[in-house]
Amino acid sequence: MRSRYTAFTLQNMVYLNATWHPDTRPANLDLADQAGAKWLGLTVKRHEIIDADHARVEFVARYKLKGRAHRLHEISRFERVEGRWVYVDGEFVTRAT
Repeated sequence: MRSRYTAFTLQNMVYLNATWHPDTRPANLDLADQAGAKWLGLTVKRHEIIDADHARVEFVARYKLKGRAHRLHEISRFERVEGRWVYVDGEFVTRAT
């Protein structure tokens, strides 16, 4: 998870694609809407090993874009494919109001 966060901060599409599950990887990863974002930090809230090849990670990534603070709170699913952990998908967590 931390390496993917770093790849997002650097807009390293090659690494992001390489660590994305082939069944859910987008055909064209476009990070243009995040251009100019200042990434402020990553907090891994919890991780859960489901079995030898499946896991979940809950994280919060904070960033500023155009002077406005944002937070991305997600529970991500990971799967081990050919010995490497790859991102499958995630569910956004919204704050209760």
